[in-house]
Amino acid sequence: MKRKHQALAAAGILAVASAVYLAYDRAMAPFSPPSLTDYPIQGIDISHHQGAIDWKALAAQPNVRFAIMKATEGGDHRDTRFAENWQAAKTSGMVRGAYHFFTFCRPGREQAQNVLATVPSEPGTLPLAIDLEFTGNCGKVPTREELSAELDAFFDELNGTYPGKPIFYLNQPFFDQYLRGHEESFPAHYLWLRSIAQEPAVGDCFIWSIWQFNDRGSVAGIQGPVDLNAFCPSETELSSLFHDATIVPR
Repeated sequence: MKRKHQALAAAGILAVASAVYLAYDRAMAPFSPPSLTDYPIQGIDISHHQGAIDWKALAAQPNVRFAIMKATEGGDHRDTRFAENWQAAKTSGMVRGAYHFFTFCRPGREQAQNVLATVPSEPGTLPLAIDLEFTGNCGKVPTREELSAELDAFFDELNGTYPGKPIFYLNQPFFDQYLRGHEESFPAHYLWLRSIAQEPAVGDCFIWSIWQFNDRGSVAGIQGPVDLNAFCPSETELSSLFHDATIVPR
């Protein structure tokens, strides 16, 4: 009975946390999407939900310079279109990256083994991205110490297979709850910030490297909605990858 009550309490906390994050997104006033003048490097993130993609049409667009694609989730799930998307993005000449959805209910080492079995380590790609969020996750709400320990175990198991600092995807409330003021407790990382209803303050650009500004975007080559992203204009480490990227002619 005690375990049942604990499970119900955890589920309740998760529901509240998810509601807070959704309310945060919806409460902000609409804004105009970032221009290519202000944010010259823009791209998308995708999964099997986008279905079959016309990569030539996609890569010909000036606002799609990179694609970050879902590879894995938890300890055993693999995105059904990852291998196809990974190769097609390379053929199109687009800068590409992979992301792992980190579940709070599986050990970090098991999740890392799933990534190692799925994601190739290749030069010229973005660092591995880790999706950290409550939406779509399991019922556990980890403490800061628990999350930090499992991420440490995750990266220990990867053992440098994917060079460079990882990219942490999260929204502002998650950042405030776990990382703000405690960054030293987590592996060094780039920040991929979700803010779909307002533009991050200009001063924040030295904090974040990628900004997800739309989760219902539209681009040629993909039928249906897709997430849109922009690089921080002052980001130099990651943007160097784009100097040699091939732009497919229209």
